[in-house]
Amino acid sequence: MAADPETNSELDVVVIGAGPAGLTAALYLARYRRKVLVLHDGRSRALRIPLTHNAPGFPEGVRGPDLIARMTRHAVQYGAAIQKAEVAAVKALAGGFSLNLTDGPTLVSRAVILATGVDLNQVDLPERVHEAAIRAGVLRYCPICDGYEHFGKRIGVIGCDTNGAAEALFLRGYSQNVTLMPLDRPELSSAEARVLADAGIRLEAGALRALEPGADDVTVRLDTGASLAFDVIYPALGRRPRSILAEQLGLVLTEAGCVTPDAVFESRVAGVFAAGDVVEGLDQISVAMGHGAVAGTRAHNWLREQEQATLQSRT
Repeated sequence: MAADPETNSELDVVVIGAGPAGLTAALYLARYRRKVLVLHDGRSRALRIPLTHNAPGFPEGVRGPDLIARMTRHAVQYGAAIQKAEVAAVKALAGGFSLNLTDGPTLVSRAVILATGVDLNQVDLPERVHEAAIRAGVLRYCPICDGYEHFGKRIGVIGCDTNGAAEALFLRGYSQNVTLMPLDRPELSSAEARVLADAGIRLEAGALRALEPGADDVTVRLDTGASLAFDVIYPALGRRPRSILAEQLGLVLTEAGCVTPDAVFESRVAGVFAAGDVVEGLDQISVAMGHGAVAGTRAHNWLREQEQATLQSRT
């Protein structure tokens, strides 16, 4: 049977990460009557969302911090514990896992869910200017989330490589005015350039020299002397999965450093599951929530199997 969180001090599951994936997993586990602790470093990407209209159930849009606050209250209401702490290392033990905190004690848990997310490769701007541009809506990093809001707008994509080309082609579905610009030098094949031209996407040859966000638009200055104005800029510079803990545990990673999708259901390390953006796939709030529900349920069922095996060994 499940451990009673009110009487058993042993942690059933530690969830690392307090974004939509981690908090959903914690909610499910708490409602399964598991003793669950969420550890996070306050760096969930969702906390930086000024307003999203892509979260199901929020037709008027929802701010990232408001969504995380609601999800946190929901999980805590059913018994999940939330603690701000950075996990420096995690290691498998006989019958569980040890988690070393950067500033704190070593914790022991029977199972672990990795919901550590990703870090974005950002354009080079002072932090204050960068965050103000995001809040103003002139700088965006997720075309899938925000492309609809820029229907018919002047859209600039920074990063003239295969990723940049793919992002520009995706955004072309929302506007006839899309321009792709290199960061330092173009890295497109002639075939890719033809596809862009056929789609009506403008390709600038000059390297980026300055990015000047304003309240309503962004000015881009190139080394050719050109000065271009856009309603919004999308940097297509990639991301860095926060998968160092997954690597420590020996989980399978993709070439890009993401955890493979099977880890949502069952990883190569018994008792370890993964959820959210750290997993290869579509980086969306709704996907993260689904991952969290699955990983939380699979962790609960895995623990039940261990408990049943223990009971049988005693009879």
